Amino acid sequence: MNGWQKQVLAGLLSFVLFAMVILLFTFSAFPLKDWSDLWSRKVLDLPYILLALALSVTGGLGVGIAQGYALKRKFHYVEHQLDEIGKGNPVLYDDVDRGDLQKIEEKMKQIEARFKKQTETAQRLASERAKEREKSLQEVVHQERNRLARELHDSVSQQLFAASMMMSAINENKSTDTESRDRQMAMVEKMIHQSQLEMRALLLHLRPVALKDKSLSEGCNELLHELTQKVPMNIEWTVEPLSLEKGIEDQLFRILQEAVSNTLRHAKANTLTVMLIERDDHIILRIVDDGIGFDVEEAKTSSYGLQNMQERALEVGGTLKVVSLSEQGTRLEVKVPHFVKGGEPS
Repeated sequence: MNGWQKQVLAGLLSFVLFAMVILLFTFSAFPLKDWSDLWSRKVLDLPYILLALALSVTGGLGVGIAQGYALKRKFHYVEHQLDEIGKGNPVLYDDVDRGDLQKIEEKMKQIEARFKKQTETAQRLASERAKEREKSLQEVVHQERNRLARELHDSVSQQLFAASMMMSAINENKSTDTESRDRQMAMVEKMIHQSQLEMRALLLHLRPVALKDKSLSEGCNELLHELTQKVPMNIEWTVEPLSLEKGIEDQLFRILQEAVSNTLRHAKANTLTVMLIERDDHIILRIVDDGIGFDVEEAKTSSYGLQNMQERALEVGGTLKVVSLSEQGTRLEVKVPHFVKGGEPS
């Protein structure tokens, strides 16, 4: 029997019960000599039988409404709990006996425990893979060098070549008026400036693949402080001291490198803000810039960097959310559950 049928049955039973109680009270307190008295006698200007019927219907309706409200609250409770489980947030269960929902709550606890176990397993595997990557550092460095060589050829080298060709054209064309010459020189300056940003962004990838003996917080502080010395951009950051598994630290640091590199190369931003904190048993890494923005849906299918960051977040049981608006900047946020040893949230 489903919830709706139970609600209807409860209303009908309540109606019958109220009617029986009223009739029992009537026959006990006021014995009837004739059944017609139920119609002839009036209370509140109504025949007594109609008043009794109205009271029974009202009582049954009240019980039905109360049952419906209680059922609605139960469904809302289940919906809220499932939503929290889906978001990966810790779920608090009431110590109240919810009757027929008790089995559903037990299933939700099992699902939550399974998700938590899967996340812990993913984080442990990520840590093991991080240690394996350290052992094969030379191979990774070789791959990174090849990739950087392609990047240099496709971006910096071509831009410098274009600037060189433009400078040659300016020097050879002596008849160019001053205004046109100044405009061309400004274009050359812009190309060289962009090449510098491209080069500094690519240099981020020359860092060690892992953090070595540094914590994630120390590595982030060092990276961002170094950028303030080399990049003409306002950089602000809030980094809390955190104690994390090596796999989580490695992946979050690489995501930060990738995000900052993309900002330097493509965003044309004036301000970069980075935040690394722990809240509600989750590690949150947030990178925000005020650049030109981009089409997130298009980038999901065409951007290797965005796909790479998404995979890194998933590898440690986290989520990656990117919001970007044209000429209003980009906000990237990674959220990773954090468990201490033993399986309990930190």
